[in-house]
Amino acid sequence: MGTLVTLHLPPGSPLTDAPWVITIGSLGDREDWEPVVCGPYERDHAVALARAVVADDDLMAVVEPMLPLDGVDAIRTEIETIRAAAEGDTGPGDQLLAEQSGGGPPPRTPEPIDVRDGWRRIAARLSG
Repeated sequence: MGTLVTLHLPPGSPLTDAPWVITIGSLGDREDWEPVVCGPYERDHAVALARAVVADDDLMAVVEPMLPLDGVDAIRTEIETIRAAAEGDTGPGDQLLAEQSGGGPPPRTPEPIDVRDGWRRIAARLSG
């Protein structure tokens, strides 16, 4: 049984609509191999796929948003925004949600056609 780690987003968070990636690696230091990074996916697809992969194996999956920033200035602006928010943060920010796979009914794992449809929606958002 593996572990899934992701951000717990507040309702209406703009990050929900961002593309998400899954990084899957060994749980602990028992195995020596490079993590596998997959995506982009829509958030619900990423969480469901990651949960299904770690359900029966000692793996860790980290599901996190990608920020499709189009240049150095955009990246620097995002860094400054995050730094400024962290300086004034006196309470907990986005919480990390770690769960052991197997608790409660898992969401439906998307079929490949669902994932490809998600890719089309992501491409439309990124190119729009």
